[in-house]
Amino acid sequence: MNQLTLFEKEEKKLTNLREASEWASQYLNRKVTISNISYLLQYGRIRKYGSNGNSLIIIEELKEYYDSYDKEKQWKKKLGEDLNWLLSFVEYKESERTKHVHRLHPYKGKFIPQLVEYFLDSHTDEFKQQTYFHKGDIVLDPFCGSGTALVQANELGMHAIGVDISAFNAMISNAKLEKHNIPQLREAIQKITLSLKNFQKTKNNIAFEEHLLSELAKFNYKYFPSPEYKRKVRKGEINEQEYTKDKEQEFLSIYYDLVEKYKIKIKQDKNNSFLDKWFLFPVREEIDFVSKELNKVVNKDIKKILAIIFSRTVRSCRATTHADLATLKEPVTTTYYCKKHGKVCKPIFSLKGWWQRYTIDTLNRLKEFDRLRTETFQICLTGDGRTIDIYERIKKKNPDFAELLLRQKIKGIFSSPPYVGLIDYHEQHAYSYEIFGFNRKDELEIGPRFKGQGKEARDSYTRGIADVLKNCKKYLHGDYDIFLVANDKFNFYSDIAQLAEMKIVNQFKRPVLNRVEKDRSNAYAEIIFHFKGDENGS
Repeated sequence: MNQLTLFEKEEKKLTNLREASEWASQYLNRKVTISNISYLLQYGRIRKYGSNGNSLIIIEELKEYYDSYDKEKQWKKKLGEDLNWLLSFVEYKESERTKHVHRLHPYKGKFIPQLVEYFLDSHTDEFKQQTYFHKGDIVLDPFCGSGTALVQANELGMHAIGVDISAFNAMISNAKLEKHNIPQLREAIQKITLSLKNFQKTKNNIAFEEHLLSELAKFNYKYFPSPEYKRKVRKGEINEQEYTKDKEQEFLSIYYDLVEKYKIKIKQDKNNSFLDKWFLFPVREEIDFVSKELNKVVNKDIKKILAIIFSRTVRSCRATTHADLATLKEPVTTTYYCKKHGKVCKPIFSLKGWWQRYTIDTLNRLKEFDRLRTETFQICLTGDGRTIDIYERIKKKNPDFAELLLRQKIKGIFSSPPYVGLIDYHEQHAYSYEIFGFNRKDELEIGPRFKGQGKEARDSYTRGIADVLKNCKKYLHGDYDIFLVANDKFNFYSDIAQLAEMKIVNQFKRPVLNRVEKDRSNAYAEIIFHFKGDENGS
């Protein structure tokens, strides 16, 4: 059935998900998938009709939902009419915002690749009057993080250099950028997976977890049916706090009986490190086992990718609730009511499931990026952006590219500096620093959370960002363009520009729609500052 006739259908008529996605795509003027409609059903945003597994909806109810959720209008009302909605990239699906190697490993505070593409790509349209970068240019990201700008520079046919104080961040970035022997990597994965399975045969935690999942499924089906339960909570027919507290306690007796039956040791004996505190004993045993298996791998490139997969796996197996993955609170050692999923959930007792999922996902993402990559050079250097000698470091890594750098200079910067007092960048990957033995340099972070947001911290932050720009400026082309993505609630950036002997020539205010934190529904914007040299600076 074509999209035009969907509007002519009787509004009250039941519609299948394919037809609903077609109608919504036309109504909203953007792609809406069947999965998007299924999400609305799963979380009770719209009512499900039909039986025998055939989900049907009423278009009128879907229209009412979308009409009540006009993000652009609501966000501009809260944040101002100067909000550049074009830069929301609302039309992109989640899979497009995390395309290919961008999701090799989680990382707090990274921007989406479409934002990089918009400012680096040489296309021109009615909204973008000027082109700043071209193929063959060299781009710099002195706050490289997980390498988003570098990856997109490669895809767009540009060279790129990144700098980051964190050795682990540099490893993530370079792992995304480098070419890998996929058949050898697959063979190494299979070997470690088999070893892990054999190790688990000597333990009871797999049988325990399977039994626990079976009991949870029966319990949740009875007391937390989806989507009926969530709909009743929203309508006030169920007092969520009282009901869930009672059911959570009711299931705990089942949980403890299973722990006793399978003789499962839950807590570790020590609590001295991140790995001691945030992982249940069965998981910690598997972490130590896989670590030893990784140490047996001789090929450094293969070992690096395996380490990324392992780190991603370990992160997903921390003893925390699903709602607190981004900001850990207290270790969770029992089953619990999960507000995110609207049912009783459990902590993780084994690496295997996540390891297998991420190995498959990583191989697919690496192959996808290989089809898109260009023959350009990118690298992330580990160092302090305030003092690093970029040319000398590049000369040691790639003398030929160093000559190009000296001759051509860096055309500009696209980067997202840390936000003052928001994230401890080493601590967010503490598990990996402990597993792999990286040296931590927390004291060299600019604006870390542990230093707070007081006057001293703010002044230090302003000087730190300006010092990075001043150090990088000597490697830049005379007519450089710098784009810095920031949430400038403290109004730092005019002072930063002055200290760096630069000027702000433009600002772009964009809504940030896709945040991983629990308060993602709150209206939030960030500014992309466009810096150029001032009359006295270069």
